[in-house]
Amino acid sequence: MAKELEIEFKNMLTKEEYSELLGEQKLAPISQTNHYFDTADFRLRDQKAALRLRTIGSRYECTLKTPAASGNYETTDSLDEGQASAMLGLRQFDAPEVSAELERLGVSPSDLTHIGSLTTHRAEIEYKGGLLVLDHSEYLGVEDFELEYEVTDEAAGKRIFISLLEEKRIPMRPADKKIARFMKAASKR
Repeated sequence: MAKELEIEFKNMLTKEEYSELLGEQKLAPISQTNHYFDTADFRLRDQKAALRLRTIGSRYECTLKTPAASGNYETTDSLDEGQASAMLGLRQFDAPEVSAELERLGVSPSDLTHIGSLTTHRAEIEYKGGLLVLDHSEYLGVEDFELEYEVTDEAAGKRIFISLLEEKRIPMRPADKKIARFMKAASKR
């Protein structure tokens, strides 16, 4: 289990911008699927929190994101295939650190429901003291492209990210979190 502060900058990309950046870095994306959970009355969303089960090949992790003064806190439990399958089937929630944080938010794991899934094809590279991430996401018939920059120093990270966008002549296009984009698409169905 880990609890970390996440500071990231995001920008939506066109398919062409994404392809160009991917080609420049000579990166091969790895596919991962996020399965999102909330209560039927969206108590996590209302507290600006998000819960996901992420599958990357044969690895599984359950992460709860909660707001912080700058960025988000991420509480994560690594799971095995059986634990992940039980969570997806809403049979059992065996993620102790995440469970404790959920209870702190007033949400019982037994109240959770699976609200949907989003698949991301992700490429990552170290860049000027942070992690540069290129994401191509698919969900509910929607396809989008995003650039993220994950850092530990917010001020320096912002300068570097803006400089990169300017250097690549990519307009600033604010990007909601993936779960927010997913929920927006789901509400249109």
